[in-house]
Amino acid sequence: MPVTHILHIMLLSPLPVDLGALEDKVVILLIGGGSALLLSYLFTFAVRWLCRKMGWLDQPSEDRVHKWPTPRLGGVAIFLAFVIASLVFYISDPELQSKEIVIYWLFLVAATLIVLVHAYDDVKGLKPLPKLIAQTAAVLIILGPFGTMFHGVLFYGFSNPFGPHIPDPNSLPWYLKSELTLFIHSTDFIRDNQFVWAVIPAVVFTWFWMVAMMNMVNWIDGMDGLATGVVGITGLFITIISWILGQHTIALLSAIFTGAVLGFLPHNWNPAKIFMGDSGSQFLGLGLAVLSVIGGAKIALLLMVMGIPILDMALVILNRVRRGQSPMHRDKTHLQHRFLATGLTVRQICYVLYTLITMFGILALSMEHQWKLLGLALVGVTMAALVLWMDYLQRRRGVPVSPDPEPEPTGDTLRTPTQKDDEHGEVPATPPPPDSPGEHVHARLPL
Repeated sequence: MPVTHILHIMLLSPLPVDLGALEDKVVILLIGGGSALLLSYLFTFAVRWLCRKMGWLDQPSEDRVHKWPTPRLGGVAIFLAFVIASLVFYISDPELQSKEIVIYWLFLVAATLIVLVHAYDDVKGLKPLPKLIAQTAAVLIILGPFGTMFHGVLFYGFSNPFGPHIPDPNSLPWYLKSELTLFIHSTDFIRDNQFVWAVIPAVVFTWFWMVAMMNMVNWIDGMDGLATGVVGITGLFITIISWILGQHTIALLSAIFTGAVLGFLPHNWNPAKIFMGDSGSQFLGLGLAVLSVIGGAKIALLLMVMGIPILDMALVILNRVRRGQSPMHRDKTHLQHRFLATGLTVRQICYVLYTLITMFGILALSMEHQWKLLGLALVGVTMAALVLWMDYLQRRRGVPVSPDPEPEPTGDTLRTPTQKDDEHGEVPATPPPPDSPGEHVHARLPL
């Protein structure tokens, strides 16, 4: 599909619907997304004030590189904006089907659990195991295993890029069907009073997909504005592809999600006045995981748009395992750390990655279905080129990225302004003014 037709398709649905009704849907989509953006922007002021009043500030320490105490509960503002805007604009949509309503409420309950647990982690600190348990519980909630079937989101199949994309006659072999499935073809897990064991791979894959997305966003949230911008751009492309496919209700929900994320960006832009924290990164990852599955045909788009962060996560884990370290080992080999070692500024790094994911998003919208694998291969080539380029710049500057372990932080994740830093003495209790000079990078390692 040519890129020049995208705006045309946004206004003229591929489905035979009344043009006036379609224009009303566009207006609601824009108002819903805009309202979420405004609410997120305003709520963040309140969260910043509350964090300073309560002393919930992320203090500089050895495993972080930001220079000033900074509020760290921005994810709460994003979440509240999404909830309010979706309750007003999405849940009242007359086109919503009953299954979509069920999925929405399951997602809302799961997201609430994720935000509450990780907001506590942002304030008090939690070990990795309780957070993994919360993530697993959230996935089980989203699956909705009630009665004899899953009523929520189950990732049990994906579109076949080489399939004929016609109703599957029984005579077609599995590799020519329009959808490739993980051993099952429905969300039933009990048939004829017997448990369907074939459902287990689909459940495991759904758990892996959602937990991986939550942690992937958490991993790229190591630099002012990076995760916020990347997720916001990705959400925008999910909105566009949902609309192109005629999935107007999903497009509306995605627009609200995108608006809530982008409304936080002005506060999080370098130098950041507030961090989204784990409460934000985990919610954003869960939102992307769910939006990419419901409605279908968005997994390839998400893999293209988020391909570089996903490949970075995979490479970091492989390198740690290859060195005999734990996948959760602390080091500075993440993509953002390697970019910093090349001498680029925080804003320049954000511009580079924003540009790349936007280009891949446009490419994903332009490609016919059977060419998506070529697009994914192009993402891999681009990632390899980035690594080689960064290695060249680092060698030229003589500043290699050290894989040595980071020192374990002392004390709680957030320390009160009266506590002492072991190395630097008294930590400043008052944040700098919003326009204070200097680079303000933050990095908090995952889990």
